[in-house]
Amino acid sequence: MVEGCTPGLEPAGDCAGPLLAHRPPVTAFVGRALKGPVHRPVPVAGFAEFERVFGGLWQPSTLSYALEQFFASGGRRALIVRVANGARAPTLALPAGEGVLRLAGVHPGSREYLRASVDYDGIAGADLFNLVIQRVRSAGSERIEDQEIFRRVSMLPDSGRFIGDLLLRSQLARVVDPLPAQRPDRSSLAGRAIGYTCCNSDGDDGDPLTDYDLIGSAGERTGLFALGAEDFDFLCIPPLTRAQDLGLGTLLVAARLCRERHALLIVDPPSGWTSAQEVIEGIRRWPFRSANAVMFYPRVRSLDLLRGREETFASCGAAAGLLSRAEELHPFGAAEAQWLLRPGLHPAVDVSDAQRLRLAQAGVNALVAARESGRPAFSARTLAAGGGSPDWAYLSARRLGLRIAASIERGTRWVLLEQNSPATWAKAGALVSSFLERLAGEGAFAGATSRDSYFVVCDERINHAQSVGAGRVNLLFGIAARRAGEFDTWLVSHHPASSRTRPVSVNRLATADGAPEAIRL
Repeated sequence: MVEGCTPGLEPAGDCAGPLLAHRPPVTAFVGRALKGPVHRPVPVAGFAEFERVFGGLWQPSTLSYALEQFFASGGRRALIVRVANGARAPTLALPAGEGVLRLAGVHPGSREYLRASVDYDGIAGADLFNLVIQRVRSAGSERIEDQEIFRRVSMLPDSGRFIGDLLLRSQLARVVDPLPAQRPDRSSLAGRAIGYTCCNSDGDDGDPLTDYDLIGSAGERTGLFALGAEDFDFLCIPPLTRAQDLGLGTLLVAARLCRERHALLIVDPPSGWTSAQEVIEGIRRWPFRSANAVMFYPRVRSLDLLRGREETFASCGAAAGLLSRAEELHPFGAAEAQWLLRPGLHPAVDVSDAQRLRLAQAGVNALVAARESGRPAFSARTLAAGGGSPDWAYLSARRLGLRIAASIERGTRWVLLEQNSPATWAKAGALVSSFLERLAGEGAFAGATSRDSYFVVCDERINHAQSVGAGRVNLLFGIAARRAGEFDTWLVSHHPASSRTRPVSVNRLATADGAPEAIRL
């Protein structure tokens, strides 16, 4: 990459390559898992990797089944946030003379298998020792999944090698007070020079999740807020249990997070809606609507490998995989005419063509098991459809706008490193114009001319004296996502404290080239 370029958006004339980064979409999953880090986003690129880190399929984990169906449906990149409710990590007890050095695992769960070894090799001091901590695949296994080695560790709190301080950086264990009076004994095993002390069987998986657990805390960065500054395109939160839906509070917080991050929330219909007619009637009264959310119906049937029989699952995981696959095939967000489930998955309820049309009008997309010639095509919708927000009712237009808004926001943050002046505004405006011109040439927008396809404003009309005084740089752009000359308009505001992009409504005449008046937002 040429110096000064940013991912997704590049200074006009200085860089080559696509301006809209064409990478596999990332879907964030938040929920319960068998083991692994808690409240820390972990990227996985396949179900085998999920098994290694988070333990794979587990009946109490709706997330594990959703992720299995995600990868089976064409998804390629996932970001996992494990959430737990009252789970407890296992402990280790290392003999230390007449006392015990106690350690506790960092990651909770009954399937967190740790062991530790102590030796004095190469050590002269009476308070020093070497410590090895390992995570193994299963109890009694020699298959090591992770290992940490701490050399010349001290039991003295005022030492620069104090064990309590060193293990604060460990991803496996922590010290539990009180400390013993002396260093732990050398680990030994009959017939072997060095043995291992295995963890106790006191790890606990905790209770089923609640909405409170999933929402988490912004201050402590738990639950949904653990996603922090991670980039993701779709957010999938499987049901609390197979029989319990997410609460409205979780949906509202998740939708707000997606709005801030230019992402889409994949929402499961309530489990009580068991027929297409119940969905059509129920969604009219349902209190949740959002242009940053999509819903797919019905639930899916699939083989439960743990139970050895076919079961019914929420559709969010399969839908997330289909969405990711569709976006890879259609970089500009072209809608799928048919949301065709992959082999091994099929709809739990049959939906007729007439019902599919009524569902689409209400903002619900229907999953189908087989592609049929002559089947009518219905453009995919968001949950803004049928709820009084027609501007963002179509998924293709909404997703295109979100991707472009995110790219422009990230790709113009360099303005904060330069003087807040007309020269910087002009440079940023030219960069974004070149970006949108390239997309228009590749068929991303409606309209035969640039005037009907997009516009960009970055001058004194939106960067007035008050904004400049506050250290803010504003950039306005609009794109014709569905019809020529009808623009979805966004305002990008960069400030040293944060950057923000939001949809706005403006008078189109005020955005024309050469318009003299300030633009009212």
